[in-house]
Amino acid sequence: MSNYVIYTDSGCDVDALTLEKWGVKCKSLTFRFNGEDKEYANCDMPEKEFYDKMRKGGVAKTAAVNVQAFHDGFEELLKEGNDILYLGFSSGLSTTANSARLAAEQLRPLYPERKIITVDTLMASSGQGLYVSLVLDKKNAGATIEEAAAYAEDIKFSVCAWFTVDDLVYLKRGGRVSPTVAFVGNALGIKPIMHVDNEGHLVKVTKARGRRASIEALANKIGESAIDSANGRVYISHGDCIDDANLLADMINAKYGCKVEYINYVGPVIGAHSGPGTIALFFVGKER
Repeated sequence: MSNYVIYTDSGCDVDALTLEKWGVKCKSLTFRFNGEDKEYANCDMPEKEFYDKMRKGGVAKTAAVNVQAFHDGFEELLKEGNDILYLGFSSGLSTTANSARLAAEQLRPLYPERKIITVDTLMASSGQGLYVSLVLDKKNAGATIEEAAAYAEDIKFSVCAWFTVDDLVYLKRGGRVSPTVAFVGNALGIKPIMHVDNEGHLVKVTKARGRRASIEALANKIGESAIDSANGRVYISHGDCIDDANLLADMINAKYGCKVEYINYVGPVIGAHSGPGTIALFFVGKER
């Protein structure tokens, strides 16, 4: 059986040390702040610095991984005799997964003895990271690349992602809410509850009054739709608001006896659009 490598991108919001420990390769999307010439990869700027710049009025724009970057990264592994299973950032939010698909199409004729399979996770942030970890478990249990890819397709609509934000101005900048809704919502303390839908888009589902109520609304989603509310794998991401992330983790533990496995920053890819104060919850559910 040929060795294969699981590959992803920085849309997964899993830190580099964890990905290295997992043996997962990663390409970074990039970002830049308006008025600056420098383009950054995730590793070029600490997340706290990124969010501090946003709080001071900085507006960040993100860019997908291009085809050539994937071509070069994939080819290096192919030359070493590896097959590749790529699990990519939602095509509903980025062209990154399509870039990987195009790179794979270019490389297959050059390396006919190798296998390159690309999967659009239709997921984002640490939900994509959770997705990667589940497929990695399958690989580590002895699954072939074809079996792992089939499993990735099978679980695609079982990984759930729920978000809330603290300040609607960032969603307004991205066109997800109108200026009027942002103004009124912020004035009244109304917080949107959003999720990633089956097409990989971030959409508003409901709302809560006040920050704590919005965090509790996320915690309640475990009980509403998690396959295993007590023992399931749960990840949390935050936009530089670790105390609120820990509050959500404590709520989940108190309600369901479930310990959150992984807490990390919402990276620049998502954070540029959702802003400081974003809280995101990810788990395996009956449906998205």
